[in-house]
Amino acid sequence: MKMKSVYGVLAALALLFTSCKKEETASTLDEGTPPALTASVANNGQIPLDYYVRGNNAITLNWSNPNYKFNTGASTQTVSYRIEIDTLGANFTNPRKRTVNVNGDLSKSFTQEEFNDLLYTGLQLKDSMMHTIEVRITSFMGNNAAQLVSNTMTFKVRPYDIPPKVAPPTTGRLWITGAASPAGWMSGGDSPIAAQEFTRISPTKYELTVTLNGGQSYLLVPQYGDWSDKYGYTGGGNANNVNGDEFKRGGNDLKAPSDTRQYKIVVDFKLGTFTVTPV
Repeated sequence: MKMKSVYGVLAALALLFTSCKKEETASTLDEGTPPALTASVANNGQIPLDYYVRGNNAITLNWSNPNYKFNTGASTQTVSYRIEIDTLGANFTNPRKRTVNVNGDLSKSFTQEEFNDLLYTGLQLKDSMMHTIEVRITSFMGNNAAQLVSNTMTFKVRPYDIPPKVAPPTTGRLWITGAASPAGWMSGGDSPIAAQEFTRISPTKYELTVTLNGGQSYLLVPQYGDWSDKYGYTGGGNANNVNGDEFKRGGNDLKAPSDTRQYKIVVDFKLGTFTVTPV
């Protein structure tokens, strides 16, 4: 009799727990107000960008709290915000669109150097020319849930030219080496291989069309057969985007795309980026 009573209590607790769980999962968004975006620069105004005062403020973006409310009451979760910057007319679909995430805060300031980098390196807008960009804020919770989009603001910008992000080879030459390359990894003292040497397009840009062994590693060197200098990925070895990414002097191994075939590799020391495109 006592055992039956214990089982009965346990069953009641289990039922209560299940009931509570169902109520929690049934929580839905009742209301929320899209963030209202304002800025330290007037709408349609020009954002100041000057290399010689690049540490100065370019723009401060401010936005209102969306005040998310659920059927269970006001939300106590931290709200995240995504700043989107794109060219006019692209409707924030440009593959080069820049995004900056902000967790909890209702404003974000950019120095002129930071904002110029978003435009020049990120959006790859031509320097010394006037461009029109659009900016908006998207609020969200958790894994991009309950997204609310702000009004869009428009600004004029004239990005400035910058020194190369990565110092170009003093030799004026560049080679590929590694398991991904036709000749494999070079050894110290090896003679240069003409088929693996890049063509110098400008003082800061090099190109090479070469067959890469799928999924293998490679590096770039300014002197073939000499391991005293190299260029590789800015992050961990073989963790790069195989279609193109950032690089640095003394970086880690780069990973080739998965398919073995011919690719055109473009290395841009001005931007500190490279691209790998099938041909």
